[in-house]
This record gives sequence, C-alpha cells and structure tokens, in this order.
Amino acid sequence: MRITGIDEIAREKRVFTKGDALRLLGIKEGSVAVTLSRLERAGWIERIERGKYMVIPLGERKGQYTVNEFLLASILAPTGSIAYWSSLNYHGLTEQIPTTVFVQTTKKKKRASREIFGVRYRFVLIKKERYFGLEEIWIGEDRVRITDPEKTVIDCLDLPQYCGGVIEAAKAIKSKLLDPDRLKDHAVRFGSSAVIRRLGYLCEIFGADIDLPPIVCRNYVYLDPTLPKRGENSARWRLKVNLDLGGLE
Repeated sequence: MRITGIDEIAREKRVFTKGDALRLLGIKEGSVAVTLSRLERAGWIERIERGKYMVIPLGERKGQYTVNEFLLASILAPTGSIAYWSSLNYHGLTEQIPTTVFVQTTKKKKRASREIFGVRYRFVLIKKERYFGLEEIWIGEDRVRITDPEKTVIDCLDLPQYCGGVIEAAKAIKSKLLDPDRLKDHAVRFGSSAVIRRLGYLCEIFGADIDLPPIVCRNYVYLDPTLPKRGENSARWRLKVNLDLGGLE
C-alpha cells in the first residue's frame, strides 16, 4: 500500500525538491520533513542530496533504480545545463561516450565533483555573461537545458579538459554540422581571444567558412593547453600548435 502523498508527487515529478513536495502535498512546512522521511523509509523515494529526492516507481526497488543521468543533473544543478563532452555526445559531434556527466553552472556547488548511483557528475563554474547558447530537450516528460552545438564547441575550446581535449572540438568543426554564423556570434559574445584563435585556426584547417575578428594581440597561446607545451607557431592566429591534426585532415 502506498503512503499518502507519493502519488501526488509522482504524477508531476520524477525528481523533486523539498519545496516541490511542500507545494504538491499541500501540508504545513513543519510536516514535510516527517512525510518525506516516512516515504523514504517505505522505499517510495530516495534521497539524492540534501532537500532533493527521486520517486521510486511501482515495481522498482530502492537502491536498484535510477532516472536518466541528464534529468538527475538538472535537479542537482537547477539553474545549470548539460555541457562540454556530454553535450558533444548528445549532439552527435563525437563518437566518444564520456563516463562523466558535465554540467555548466553559474552557481558554485559545494562539491565540484561527485558520484551518485554509480554516475560521476562534474559541475563547472562559469561567469554569468558566458552562460548563453542554451536549448531545451525532452527526457521523457521532463525538459532539461543543454548547450546548443555551436556553444558546446566554444565551451570546449575554452576548457578542453572537460571534453577530452581540443581534438574533440576539432572533430565537431570538421563535421560541417555547425552553423557558421551562430558559431561566430557565440565566439564573439564569449569574449575570449584564446577561443577566437583556436576556432579560427581549426576552421582554416578544415575549410570552414567563418568570418572572425582580426587577431591584434602579440602573445601566443597553445592550441590545446592540456597537451605538452611544445609545437610550431602559427603567426596568423598567434598559436603554438601542439596538437597533431594529421589524422583528421
């Protein structure tokens, strides 16, 4: 027999917060903790982290059931979005399957990395002005934010350690599946000279037509800062090319 309250929650949410429970159950704030505790002891819900829970469907067992990892990420970081390697994979821009779910957020998490139900989550803190280029996807009956293909590539050129290296962004650019105008707009709005230079160089290598602002700085940056610090210079893009793209050209 189901404990009173779980059906009200399950009709609307698969993952929910203490605030959701308070709204859906229509009970006093002082009673919600007791009710959630009873539901958890009975095996109808499972605690994800403080104040956040998952509904266990009928026929499933607590400790053996979990929801889609993107949906779980959206409850762990409600204002965040799926990004980097996870987004590259979702958009079909890499054949690699990341073992970590990467989440971009403007609000610092107490723990930047954690494992829940056997899945590793990595929360990457970024500036508010660089949090754009988002779209929503459906996970069952729930909507989840994710960076669009072009913003994903820009983010990966900025922080390649979260996508398996610049080589993965290079594959995406070579695929010609990206909108060049949106890619340019995102790159300019992002406001990073290093990203502009990496993007310009890769687009030139793979013959992608994109009109980027001229490079006016004198210093050099590495094409892939995650790789050893050596390589030839590209004077046009002010880059030290330390990544062999021979296998992709």
